[in-house]
Amino acid sequence: MNSFGDIARLLILNTDSYKASHWLQYPPGTQTVFSYIEARGGTLPYTVFFGLQALLKEYFTRPITADDVALAAEVCAGHGVPFHREGWLHIVHAHGGRLPLRIRAVPEGTVVPVQHALVTVENTDPACAWLTSYVETALLRVWYPTTVATHSHATRQLIATSLARTGDPAGLPFKLHDFGARGVSSLESALLGGMAHLVNFQGTDTLTAVLGARVYYREPMAGYSIPAAEHSTITAWGRDGELAAYRNMLRQFGRPGALLAVVSDSYDLDAAVSRLWGTELRDEVIASGATVVIRPDSGNPTEVVLRTVQSLDRAFGSTVNAKGFRVLNHVRVIQGDGITRESIAAILAALEAAGYSADNAAFGQGGALLQQVNRDTLGFAMKASAVQVHGAWREVFKAPATDPGKRSKAGRLDLLTQAGRFLTLPDGSEAWHQARRDGATSALRTVFENGELCVDDDFATIRARAAAGG
Repeated sequence: MNSFGDIARLLILNTDSYKASHWLQYPPGTQTVFSYIEARGGTLPYTVFFGLQALLKEYFTRPITADDVALAAEVCAGHGVPFHREGWLHIVHAHGGRLPLRIRAVPEGTVVPVQHALVTVENTDPACAWLTSYVETALLRVWYPTTVATHSHATRQLIATSLARTGDPAGLPFKLHDFGARGVSSLESALLGGMAHLVNFQGTDTLTAVLGARVYYREPMAGYSIPAAEHSTITAWGRDGELAAYRNMLRQFGRPGALLAVVSDSYDLDAAVSRLWGTELRDEVIASGATVVIRPDSGNPTEVVLRTVQSLDRAFGSTVNAKGFRVLNHVRVIQGDGITRESIAAILAALEAAGYSADNAAFGQGGALLQQVNRDTLGFAMKASAVQVHGAWREVFKAPATDPGKRSKAGRLDLLTQAGRFLTLPDGSEAWHQARRDGATSALRTVFENGELCVDDDFATIRARAAAGG
């Protein structure tokens, strides 16, 4: 191994240390372990499932090799845990290194209430019952893109509601821009989280996400951006050169129909908006034919956005739309500091109360979008729910007296859907058969079996599902 990429591709050690000893812990005669992934609940009552296809393509489709097994055996021996060398060599020799697993999952982009099975996993070779739980560590990381997609979706609904009342819903795809690339813990987080956001919106500055959508979901261009200033490109002109810095932005990027964003609070936002943009550069902005997006980057977001919109209205004027709200001429505002779903709601409410359309504002979100989530945000877990021992199936579950909320489900589970309603039921149970007789169908598809990817959705299809789900 010479790089992080070599480590990342080594699925055989992409697990928790204690998993290496679990092959010795199952009852004698265990042939199959059946597990499921669910979001038990948290900050939102639903999930937008996303990201499994990328994880499967990157980590699960590469065959295990004898060299992988030798390295894993060496590492585990030095690390102090037993290693199932014979089991992994069986996979290498009997299956060509391909994982004897069946993974079923809800289609990506589907909006599903919490407390339902989103993914099920079971081994297909009785000699590999230990494998189901072994891959939990790598597989359960689907929590991250799903959680980001879910929170981004909730923000989309919030903004859509405001636009429906006050503005043009056609602008929705570009109302929340991903500013999170620098604030995440890794490049992979930027890729997965950034793609998850793009399920709901099309504005991003996370280029890695655009590449990810191309590689894993066959989307040539999933997101877009515009020329934009940062503080260094403004302050490099000096305080006395602030006007010249703004004028340079106009001359470099101001074209009919173009958009450009200019951070304008390096010194005095109110003076920059009223005196520089609103007076000195007013005619040049109008003559350029571009839309200049002013970006405040400090202060109370609700107060600053409203004050900036009002100042720009005095300078550039506005037009009253068909819904009775004012839309600025030639200029807009994007707020990228202190943005959460709560602050977006407050900003939009303040604009609406003052008679301004949501068309006037867009939002940039960084850490709160891609980084301020964890596995407990939506309560993700993967649990075994059934095992087959000596040919007989038995339900398994946990029911801790100290935390009833962590009680797990039992049985070989299926997720059924009927008229938008979801049911997680043991496959073959009387309740399952009754639901099927009533017209319910399984929402789960086999997406991976015996080392092969069985479903390869494109990004447009996933976006359409998420949009249809609310």
